[in-house]
Amino acid sequence: MNVSDNYRDNWESYWKETADGRGEAIWDADPSLSAAPHSELLLPYADPDRTIIDLGCGNGTQTRYLATRFARAVGVDLSHAAVEHARRAADGDPVEFQQLDLTDTDAVRALHERLGDAHVYMRAVIHQSEPAARPRVAAAVAELIGAAGRAFVVELTSGSRDVLGRAASEPGGPGPKLQRVFHHGLKPADAADGEIPRLLAEAGLAVLAEGETVLPQTEYLTDGTRIDLPARWFVLAPA
Repeated sequence: MNVSDNYRDNWESYWKETADGRGEAIWDADPSLSAAPHSELLLPYADPDRTIIDLGCGNGTQTRYLATRFARAVGVDLSHAAVEHARRAADGDPVEFQQLDLTDTDAVRALHERLGDAHVYMRAVIHQSEPAARPRVAAAVAELIGAAGRAFVVELTSGSRDVLGRAASEPGGPGPKLQRVFHHGLKPADAADGEIPRLLAEAGLAVLAEGETVLPQTEYLTDGTRIDLPARWFVLAPA
């Protein structure tokens, strides 16, 4: 199944209404809190001379950091508007961005044929994908790493729903960044905890390492506490 028109439109409208600038999206954390520590977990298993593909790159903040750790970084996103954000923000940095639907098997295969076996960085994509589309998202990871690449996948766990629930029930309601997520019909932490490892295994991916973490957000509760969403990370190889 490809993504529905409604899902695609939700992401397109979200990014069209998001201003340029670091941190405007709630998940647009500084790389020192995201791609940097994630790279440290991936690099013991991954050849830095390979290309790395940032799946669901958004405005490209993490992609630009990954370009400093790997030979080449390519960011892809379902949303055309997100890709335009990323290209503007790159401002001459040696990174590449393109629109890509991860459930479009032919398009994913074409990207693999162009780049060869690559590494994959995927931060919080499966958990908010439509349920019927999630197996294809996992399969896209396997397709892109081929026989020699490695993947770093981090996804929200069910504990994130509790954190988001508390944030939504703040006096005055959720903060403006979280409010926009809900307004555009996006569904964070929608996947069950056991679903992510099952989908990865069914896609032909083997877990080399895994652990618990949080994904820091760019919004804070009224008491000044940063919203950190519980997550689980996986370093993956072809099974």
